[in-house]
Order: sequence, then C-alpha cells, then structure tokens
Amino acid sequence: MLGCGKYNGLVTKDENVKNKWGVVQSSYQRRADLIPNLVATVKGAANFETETLEKVIQARASATQIKVDVNDLSPEKIQQYQAAQGQLSQALGRLLAVSENYPDLKANANFQNLQAQLEGTENRINVARNDFNEAVNGYNSAVRTFPNNIVAGITGFKAKGYFEAAAGSENAPQVKF
Repeated sequence: MLGCGKYNGLVTKDENVKNKWGVVQSSYQRRADLIPNLVATVKGAANFETETLEKVIQARASATQIKVDVNDLSPEKIQQYQAAQGQLSQALGRLLAVSENYPDLKANANFQNLQAQLEGTENRINVARNDFNEAVNGYNSAVRTFPNNIVAGITGFKAKGYFEAAAGSENAPQVKF
C-alpha cells in the first residue's frame, strides 16, 4: 500500500511538470506567433536592414522546429530547446536595437504595440520557466529521496532537466555610446 501512495505521488508531480512544460511551450509559441507581424511592420520601413530581418525569420524557423517530447524532458533536450530559443531571443534583440535607427518605425503605432506585446511575452516566458523549474525541483526531489527512489527506479521515473541561464549571461552587457 505504501508503494501505491509513493507511485501516485510521483505521477502527480510528473503531471505537474508536464503541465508547466506546456505553459513554457505556449509562451514561446505566443512569441513565435508575434514575429511575423513584427517583421511585416518592420519591412514597411524604408531601407531597413534585410539581413537583420532574415536572421529573425531564420531563428524563428529553427526555434519552432525544435520539439521536445513531454515524456522526455531530459537535461539534454531542455538545453537543445533553450539554445534554439536563445538564438531567437538574440535575433529579436538585434532587430529591436537596429530599429532605434529608424525614427519613423519607432513612431509607428503597430510597431510600438508589437514591441509592447513582445515585452509582455518575454515576461510570461520568464515566469513560465521559473514555474517549470519549481515543478522540476519538486519532482526531482521526490524521485531521488528514499523511499520514493526505490519506487521511481522500479517504475521508470527519471530526473528531468531544468532551464538554465544561457552561456555568457553571467557577464553584464557593455553599453557603449
């Protein structure tokens, strides 16, 4: 009877992790859905750097191609997903930085609205990643502690990966004027 309770507890924690992963994916999908509108608005700006736009489009394509099976949230799979999303974040950052050189674009109401939506989406992504990591922490702790570790080993519950800070994020960006 004790084993059943431990098993059911692990199932509950596993489902919580899967739910939180769904929220993470949904938040990233919202960002991916905003990008075509942002790119279309930016294309309207005369002489806007096409290379910057192409990098955003390519990064979006790469990021949306990475699929992680909710039943295999291994550290390696999470890192792969995070790397693709990080490339998209960098491309968007360059796009927004370059847009500063275009006063007409900065004054465009559609661009301002999309920029605000992206900012809100980035906040949602951060909250979703934090919630996911909290759920993974509870799950991993349960899987690794005695006597749950015996039940987990017998029934195939394995530790899951966390979202981690991107490489180089420990260094503050340098602002030069």
